[in-house]
Amino acid sequence: MKENYCLQAALVCLGMLCHSQAFATDRRSHLRPSFHGHHEKGKEGQVLQRSKRGWVWNQFFVIEEYTGPDPVLVGRLHSDIDSGDGNIKYILSGEGAGTIFVIDDKSGNIHATKTLDREERAQYTLMAQAVDRDTNRPLEPPSEFIVKVQDINDNPPEFLHETYHANVPERSNVGTSVIQVTASDADDPTYGNSAKLVYSILEGQPYFSVEAQTGIIRTALPNMDREAKEEYHVVIQAKDMGGHMGGLSGTTKVTITLTDVNDNPPKFPQSVYQMSVSEAAVPGEEVGRVKAKDPDIGENGLVTYNIVDGDGMELFEITTDYETQEGVVKLKKPVDFETKRAYNLKVEAANVHIDPKFISNGPFKDTVTVKIAVEDADEPPMFLAPSYIHEVQENAAPGTVVGRVHAKDPDAANSPIRYSIDRHTDLDRFFTINPEDGFIKTTKPLDREETAWLNISVFAAEIHNRHQEAKVPVAIRVLDVNDNAPKFAAPYEGFICESDQTKPHSNQPIVTISADDKDDTANGPRFIFSLPPEIIHNPNFTVRDNRVIVVLFVTLRRQKKEPLIVFEEEDVRENIITYDDEGGGEEDTEAFDIATLQNPDGINGFIPRKDIKPEYQYMPRPGLRPAPNSVDVDDFINTRIQEADNDPTAPPYDSIQIYGYEGRGSVAGSLSSLESATTDSDLDYDYLQNWGPRFKKLADLYGSKDTFDDDS
Repeated sequence: MKENYCLQAALVCLGMLCHSQAFATDRRSHLRPSFHGHHEKGKEGQVLQRSKRGWVWNQFFVIEEYTGPDPVLVGRLHSDIDSGDGNIKYILSGEGAGTIFVIDDKSGNIHATKTLDREERAQYTLMAQAVDRDTNRPLEPPSEFIVKVQDINDNPPEFLHETYHANVPERSNVGTSVIQVTASDADDPTYGNSAKLVYSILEGQPYFSVEAQTGIIRTALPNMDREAKEEYHVVIQAKDMGGHMGGLSGTTKVTITLTDVNDNPPKFPQSVYQMSVSEAAVPGEEVGRVKAKDPDIGENGLVTYNIVDGDGMELFEITTDYETQEGVVKLKKPVDFETKRAYNLKVEAANVHIDPKFISNGPFKDTVTVKIAVEDADEPPMFLAPSYIHEVQENAAPGTVVGRVHAKDPDAANSPIRYSIDRHTDLDRFFTINPEDGFIKTTKPLDREETAWLNISVFAAEIHNRHQEAKVPVAIRVLDVNDNAPKFAAPYEGFICESDQTKPHSNQPIVTISADDKDDTANGPRFIFSLPPEIIHNPNFTVRDNRVIVVLFVTLRRQKKEPLIVFEEEDVRENIITYDDEGGGEEDTEAFDIATLQNPDGINGFIPRKDIKPEYQYMPRPGLRPAPNSVDVDDFINTRIQEADNDPTAPPYDSIQIYGYEGRGSVAGSLSSLESATTDSDLDYDYLQNWGPRFKKLADLYGSKDTFDDDS
């Protein structure tokens, strides 16, 4: 190798000499001329005067990477005025002077003392000057020259990257560009072929090729299939010297991956799938899974599933699990082993995304048959009805049959059933049930007036598996029998006033009587009322039926004077309260309302008179009316008295009002004053004087018999 470099350096020197001589000849015309007075004799004794030639120097070249034993001679500086006597001294300055380049100050020879690298520095600029050796006086102006480092092919090509990665779609056409690789050479591209590169493929045939001048890698085979081989490793070489022998080279590796296209339809690996589901399964429960295989990846491999046919389309559904690319068969409605034991489904798998370029490879779907067997499950008994309603008469003897419940085992085994009553719903143990046939009977007499409806629950359980149990509600209605006599609502007292024997008046109501019966309406009201035998033939009294309620009337009566207010016979202002419930009677205080005693015409404060037409309307003074619903009878009566006393439109007598209030435990009994002032009576009302000022007016009217005589 060393011998080759020496030979090359010698050749370069020869070329350099020729080049230097030509350059020197061309250069002289550009130098500043210098004249020295040197004379030559021309022809015929003519003296010719020659101008100064100035510097005689060259543009120097030096071979890079020279490794010889002696410093390499770069060139020589020489001046025309140098006569060779040693009086001229040559000086070198500039880039590398004294370190890289040294000069012999007598001969002007320049040597390179170090090995030069063109890739590190391609040229050096130096300054030469000739001076007088004794005085250092410049003999010539300074002149600049260049030392160029001559290139040799000492650098191999290098790629920009050690490795490359590229992608190309599978099934690409031949010649499809994949990637371009680029190499560079540090040698001089302007000198020789040291930097002229040629690309070639060392590994990767026959799948890929590379363009020699550009480094572009292209596909070389058609229909490359990613599913067959996805990744390829290619080695590319770059060689200088135009690719000829002796050139230097460099390589790089390229990893080429085939990207996926949707060129494969989904396919089921089998033609039939077998599944099973228990009849005890609930809707939404998974039955099984199917999977169609698609070798494509990403969105090209996405598959969706649908049920397209079969006798189980209404009972089953299928969804897509996009993580596993499986079709999940689920139960949509309950199935019954005893009704149908097997179902068939036709399931289709299809690609979600289809590439139109490969539609000819289709259809991109596939179908499969799914057979689903229904498994028998131990189900609890089932009652023939969701609920039962039975009836039994009250007071029925123990052991009376109320009714029957019936359940059966829906399983094929048809296990025997045992019945029982949920005792939490029959704490008094009114009923019992036959565990074999489900007949319900009474254990004690029932009272409809105490409880009209009884609600119990009945269990039905399989004998062989008591955990399989069902429950049904049973409502039992207790029918009424007439086992309760009517009862008066409360004790009654009636009062009548004396009447004039010469003025008979009949059909005057005395008291209203009502009764109740705990039995149902079919066995209770309506009632028949009659007077007891001791007074049934008394011509002075009779009873009149008024729909359950009876009014006792005076059939014969004398009236001593005309009534203060003219009433119609049927104008009865008693508050009639109908008691049609079973229990309470007069004890039911919730039905009492003092507002019923108030005149409805005066609810807004104005009380019209029935006997005269008032000259103007009277508005009662504020603060005199009690609350409408007040139960204070004393306040009510006082308010009415004050309204009458302060009414300017009223004549000097009271209107007749009827108060049917019957207070329990009242010493005076009824306070009704119905026509008390106009009747002839033998009763003694002197005790009214002892009742206080509130009853003074009544005592004055009825307390003395002489008063009645005077009035008459």
